[in-house]
Amino acid sequence: MASEFDLIARHFTPATLAPGAGVALGVGDDCALLAPRAGQRVAVSVDTSVAEVHFPAAAPAEAIGHRALAVSLSDLAAMGAEARWCLMALAMSDPDEAWLADFARGFHALCAATGTALVGGDVTGGELAIGVTVMGEVPPALALTRRGARVGDRIAVTGALGGGAGGLVLWQRGERDLTHPLLQRYLRPQPRLAAGQALRGLATAAIDISDGLLADLAHVLAASGVGAHLDADALPLAEGLVAALGETAARQAALSGGDDYELVVCLPAEHVSEARRRLAELELALSVIGEVREAPGIGGVEAATARGWQHFVSRGAPGAGSARGRP
Repeated sequence: MASEFDLIARHFTPATLAPGAGVALGVGDDCALLAPRAGQRVAVSVDTSVAEVHFPAAAPAEAIGHRALAVSLSDLAAMGAEARWCLMALAMSDPDEAWLADFARGFHALCAATGTALVGGDVTGGELAIGVTVMGEVPPALALTRRGARVGDRIAVTGALGGGAGGLVLWQRGERDLTHPLLQRYLRPQPRLAAGQALRGLATAAIDISDGLLADLAHVLAASGVGAHLDADALPLAEGLVAALGETAARQAALSGGDDYELVVCLPAEHVSEARRRLAELELALSVIGEVREAPGIGGVEAATARGWQHFVSRGAPGAGSARGRP
């Protein structure tokens, strides 16, 4: 049986790194040596994806590899950062070579598509779980944070919502046509890196939607010391969501379903047109769904829908409103 070092060499050591990758020393030593560009701040985030909590263990290995990196890159997108490097730690009970090859193909393909260099990590025995640390760069004055929302700002979201939750429902029903748009949204989310960078200088606050629109927006409001009013009818719903879930459940999924990995941003009204123009160049919609208010809390939606996924609270709760939980 191959050792973990053999597996790393075979599946997780890039043959070459692109010129300008900023990697002085990559996979194969105790640490990677990285060279950030002058005048940039380094943005760092880590996410752990656990089988049967964040993704179905029976999902295609290529999709699991893609997804594990995508959900971490989404955090860089929310900061307006450019992806540069990542570390990946994989725990698995059975080092199946075919599964590893497919997993690595999905992971490396997204690395290539986003300009992210895999510079180290670990492979170990255990229940299937993937930890991914991502590092990016952002000019200090342009980083998007959760703390800048101001009263009167418009609240907007990129793309469409509810697709992650809708895809989970279809998977639970036995749907395995991976070309279905909802399964694509659930198993192969697309981090909005270019959108985050395009919104630099326009948005006052931002966060990615991983635990549900209402739950994640609440983090922005709390950090900024403001409240919000939403127009539930303005929510952009993912393709096929109403057909799969019905109108009421589709809107619930868009509000609190989670795993969309779109961005929710706050921005002054006078910046909305320019923000839409920039995102249109990326073939991505920006929908205004509400306004920042002074009074705390989120108005305009039913209070019962305002809970997204929470580890140690949501797990095992019937109907817990996230695409995470019980694949």
